[in-house]
Amino acid sequence: MKPLPVRLDDVAAAAGALAGGVARTPAIAADALSRRLGCRLVLKLETQQPTGSFKVRGALNKLLSLDPDQRARGVVAASAGNHSQGVAYHAARLDIPATIVMPLPTPFTKVARTEALGAKVEQVGETLSEAQAHADHLRDDLGLTMVHPYDDPLIVAGQGTIGLEMADILDDLDDLVVPIGGGGLISGIAIAARSRRPDLRIIGVQSTLYCAMRDAIAGGGAANYGGPTIADGIAVKRPGAVTRQIIDALVDDIVTVDETALEQAVQLLVTEQKLVAEGAGAAGIAGILSARGRFADRRVATVLCGGNIDPRLLATILMRGLARDGQLVRFAVAVEDRPGELSRVTRLIGDAGGNIVEIHHNRLMVDVPVKRTDLEVIVDTRDAAHAWEIQTALRDAGVSASALPVETI
Repeated sequence: MKPLPVRLDDVAAAAGALAGGVARTPAIAADALSRRLGCRLVLKLETQQPTGSFKVRGALNKLLSLDPDQRARGVVAASAGNHSQGVAYHAARLDIPATIVMPLPTPFTKVARTEALGAKVEQVGETLSEAQAHADHLRDDLGLTMVHPYDDPLIVAGQGTIGLEMADILDDLDDLVVPIGGGGLISGIAIAARSRRPDLRIIGVQSTLYCAMRDAIAGGGAANYGGPTIADGIAVKRPGAVTRQIIDALVDDIVTVDETALEQAVQLLVTEQKLVAEGAGAAGIAGILSARGRFADRRVATVLCGGNIDPRLLATILMRGLARDGQLVRFAVAVEDRPGELSRVTRLIGDAGGNIVEIHHNRLMVDVPVKRTDLEVIVDTRDAAHAWEIQTALRDAGVSASALPVETI
């Protein structure tokens, strides 16, 4: 086998360099999620890093490698999220000027956080590829050092320190499940984990919309990856050359997950384990959720690699999860347009134990018969069975009622 571009010695050296500069994050037994997923699950909480993501590890390892002249000139990176904050955080600590190039559509909150950490932000281009091209120009024109988010041996070695921290639990594992974007995280972890457990099954997880690494390893041609995803942290269209070589050698398989699985993973982490993760950070859980039979009764660990989710997006995911689980139901109700009917419907719902969240009274639209009123009622319920009880109570009282599909809530 061709020598790999990163060795265990490189990861060990990174661990020494990073000591005291990054958090040694805990690995916890996830008992509630284990019961839901049918496996014995351990979570490595990289969400507890200072910037909420594992990216601080590789960023610091790269920055510590710079000579005095490189430090004085400064660094540049292209990122729309966690990498930008990791670079900005440690550059400020080390008094290194940092320029971060972000695409124009980057959410304002991510721009503001990066600037608050001390970096200069330039917003250029509609895509990360266009931002990277501008960062390349800055590197060449101003003599800055590029801090790549994944395709750099020093970055990979820094991320691999996670695997060294997991040494105490590796002997008890059957599977290690790790999200993949550009591949820096799983590459570093695989180097560290394989050195201790050659027989450990290592599985990567990618978004179905951005499965460039899986296709590259399989020998497929470049596809037109893209589309809206809640896992923007792993929405990488072009796999790294360094990381591809390592993944091809050390990772057993790469699975893909759709947006529904990613949503459910974020929801389950909040509701079952009381942990907040972004879409990319929860991708490992989504992978296990999508292939439960593959992990049934096995000892599994995954890395929650990031927790920087927009609060509004998190709120939407949780509300959609309630609807999916039958705990938030939208009823379409038809009644005669006469005094007391609205009151009767709300009383029937209340008597059945439902809590009305919102109600729309449609009596003026031309598509509704003049002597009929259509109601749309959103109701809090205990579960899907309770929702059926409410619907049955309405129908037993002579009220036409049906639950609308989850997608309409």
